[in-house]
Amino acid sequence: MTDAVPPRVLLIHGLWMPRLSMHWLARRLRELGFETELFGYPTIAGGPEAALPVLAMRLRRRPAHILAHSLGGLVTLSALEREPDLPVARVVCLGSPLRGSAAAETLAGQSWSAPYLGRSARLLRSGCQPWRGPASIGMVAGRTPMGLGRYFGRFNGENDGTVAVDETRLAGLADHIVIPTSHTGLLFSPDAVALAAGFFRDGRFPARGSAGPIE
Repeated sequence: MTDAVPPRVLLIHGLWMPRLSMHWLARRLRELGFETELFGYPTIAGGPEAALPVLAMRLRRRPAHILAHSLGGLVTLSALEREPDLPVARVVCLGSPLRGSAAAETLAGQSWSAPYLGRSARLLRSGCQPWRGPASIGMVAGRTPMGLGRYFGRFNGENDGTVAVDETRLAGLADHIVIPTSHTGLLFSPDAVALAAGFFRDGRFPARGSAGPIE
């Protein structure tokens, strides 16, 4: 009898967060049979440009699915856009403003608050191009409006307190689903973990309430 190698998931954090912010999600994924690894990067002083080559090097060493929160999703898609041959089959983003962040736009426009975005400002403001790469991308968005972002962004429609649901609906996503949690709450949501695990296994979120691909 041979032991199967568990699917590997690389977890990538968001703005202002340490890599340990993904620890709870990693532990739950391990309980579901996945091998996990945390990826950390300086979101203010270093930003995406510093993170991208390091992330690509990590992925070239060992193939992995990716679970990314907020800015981490933009960093992930940027890496895969630059190097589409990286061995990543599936990505789940949690509350990532892939179409650009209204809250970041407001913060960047104020002299007192712009430094808080650092070198991540440009990517947060511009977002990503419609997805056309080989990896399958799923999005779990929140709709509980609790978070500091609601004081800076003008949200139309549902939002998680930091990111509007519409900001997560990038064309080319394989699947998109909205759950009742806040932006930070996505880091501790049993529903988010279950959805991510299902996507990593099947390329789709479990049937309950799945919205399907974004055209």
